[in-house]
Amino acid sequence: MVDFQDRVAIVTGAGGGLGREHALLLASLGAAVVVNDLGGSVHGEGASANAADRVVDEIKTAGGAAVAEYSSVSDPTAGEAIVQKAIDEFGRIDVLINNAGILRDKSFANMAIEEIQAVLDVHLRGAFHVTQPAFRLMREQKYGRIVFTSSASGLIGNFGQSNYGAAKMGLVGLMQVLKIEGMKYNIKANAIAPIALTRMTEDLLVDMKDLFAPSAVSPAVAYLASEANELSGEIWSVGGGSVSRFFVGLTDGYVKPASEGALTVNDVEQHLFEIRREEDYIVPFSNQDEFAKLALRLMPS
Repeated sequence: MVDFQDRVAIVTGAGGGLGREHALLLASLGAAVVVNDLGGSVHGEGASANAADRVVDEIKTAGGAAVAEYSSVSDPTAGEAIVQKAIDEFGRIDVLINNAGILRDKSFANMAIEEIQAVLDVHLRGAFHVTQPAFRLMREQKYGRIVFTSSASGLIGNFGQSNYGAAKMGLVGLMQVLKIEGMKYNIKANAIAPIALTRMTEDLLVDMKDLFAPSAVSPAVAYLASEANELSGEIWSVGGGSVSRFFVGLTDGYVKPASEGALTVNDVEQHLFEIRREEDYIVPFSNQDEFAKLALRLMPS
């Protein structure tokens, strides 16, 4: 049975939408929760304590433990402040859910540098700011669970979201490194690509809003954040009652034997089918798996 008794969780961007649902579910399963939210608009403008306070009140009314924290994750000093809040209030940090985000959608050709910067600051740099101090403490206690919020916009693309997509794919890269660096410390790092009706998606899911409640995403997040989870490096598409795995696959590809000379442009052109053929792929855990695959092909016994 999954529970979070005696565990402490931080959820960023938890004043509404997905973050609120994550915080409520973790609290209902026994976690003490730091509810972080700037209280700004979907575009990252403004600030208010109301959003985080409301969620904390909901948790406490239901008998749970929670405290509000109002920092913007885009502030390089915010991560330390958010993590310190968990230590000051509850004495430790076991779970980090990186959920905070904003939108500044526009076609790539028309996107201003400020719109690129703002989205990267919240999604990608914000995750660095909070995760690094949390990861250091998790290493000391030899336990931790980290969940990043990626997106199909980064994994497979979406028009008008080059800034958002780049940031979300950047989070996958961060997660892939932490799954390796956290291995000997019992730190598991994973990511979700959610589909849910929130302020950020209400214009996209107009005809399907009843199918994609934010609460349908949180059970998968809670599992990945739990002690029961032994997986690391997973990317899950979650929404509408569905949970699926995204993964990076490496095809068997084409190898030109050294005895036949150096690879040429013509070789590439003539062997596109083999290069792209999706049968016999592997799902490497690290670059060592890629080197092992190459060694088998380049140095056959």
